Amino acid sequence: MKIRPRLRRALTRLTRDTSFLALGVPLHLLMGFLLFVDFGLVWEIVAGNDSSAPYVLSLALVLTAVCVPALTPAQRWRFRRLLGVDIPRPGLRRPWRQFAYHSLAGTLFGTLEAVVAALIPAGLALSLTTVWVYAIPWKWRLKHPEYATQAAYISVVGLLVLAAVPYLAAALVRWETQVVPTLLGRSREEDLARRVEDLTESRAGAVDAADAERRRIERDLHDGAQQRLVSLALNLGIAKATLVDLPPEAREVIDAAHREAKEAIEELSSLVRGLHPAVLDELGLDAALSGLAARAPLPVRLRADLPRRIAPAVEAVAYFVVSEALTNVAKHAREATRADVTVTLLGGILRMVIADDGLGGADPGRGSGLTGLAQRVRSVDGTFRMSSPVGGPTMMSVDLPCQN
Repeated sequence: MKIRPRLRRALTRLTRDTSFLALGVPLHLLMGFLLFVDFGLVWEIVAGNDSSAPYVLSLALVLTAVCVPALTPAQRWRFRRLLGVDIPRPGLRRPWRQFAYHSLAGTLFGTLEAVVAALIPAGLALSLTTVWVYAIPWKWRLKHPEYATQAAYISVVGLLVLAAVPYLAAALVRWETQVVPTLLGRSREEDLARRVEDLTESRAGAVDAADAERRRIERDLHDGAQQRLVSLALNLGIAKATLVDLPPEAREVIDAAHREAKEAIEELSSLVRGLHPAVLDELGLDAALSGLAARAPLPVRLRADLPRRIAPAVEAVAYFVVSEALTNVAKHAREATRADVTVTLLGGILRMVIADDGLGGADPGRGSGLTGLAQRVRSVDGTFRMSSPVGGPTMMSVDLPCQN
């Protein structure tokens, strides 16, 4: 006999719900039974009826205290195994929530679960009244001719009870699913703290991935396109030096191509350095900043105190912050004649101060470049501060946390 899909799904849900409720009865009522024993022993001690009650009470209290942390994992397993609901570990910050659940809400749920579970055999027994009534001696049936009508009514009641069980079980399961994770799971503050940790880890992974992608692009450009341009410029230079008997128009074309190739190499080299300078990986932040200061369009005084290497992602952020800050000084700092860059490693903080002697007036809220700098700093949980009064000087201070 083939069962219809809808009926099969209903039977599967009913089996799941009743199994869930039946397993919850002993887990919920155990704490209620222990508390009943505890209060009974306290009453015995107050009444003075039993001299051994204090010793038994001590044992019962220990058992009650042990059951609280043991019942919580059992309830979490019940929800995960039968309903697929994963309740996070509550931790030890608020143990009173677990105790309140197992002693109060758990007792209520256990009672309701026991009632719903008992309705199944009771409904079966009532619905089969017209069958088992024939087990009664026939003489009694002759004396009570109305038994058939009464048995039919009782059977109908039993069928109605059986019909109500799936709805009652589903409603109780939904109620527990809404209440229990709140009481046995983590609190809202703990969820927010865990969310912050997850976001911090994912952001750090995104920063590392972006830095690794920049390194890959830099290697591809350096080993691919840049080498081809160097080879092209070399060949054009050889042609320019050896082919002396060409017409003037052809020599002009070769000269122009050679010049364009060298300019393309220079632009590509600047682009590669802007993506991720190789010296940053090979010699560290100090050497990379020295090269940056040497190539700056205005005099730069660099003071770096870096006794050790720091995390590659932080080094990359520090390098690009200084690079973009010096570019902004050269482009936008009016009447600036020099810039000072101070980089110091203070414990677990890398502090960078970039200053210029221009006329000031820079506004981080209006410049997209300064906004990008602040966002880059915040990507590694750094702090960005800027002071640029009208008339100068302009000072930018950046603190980056470093892992030891």
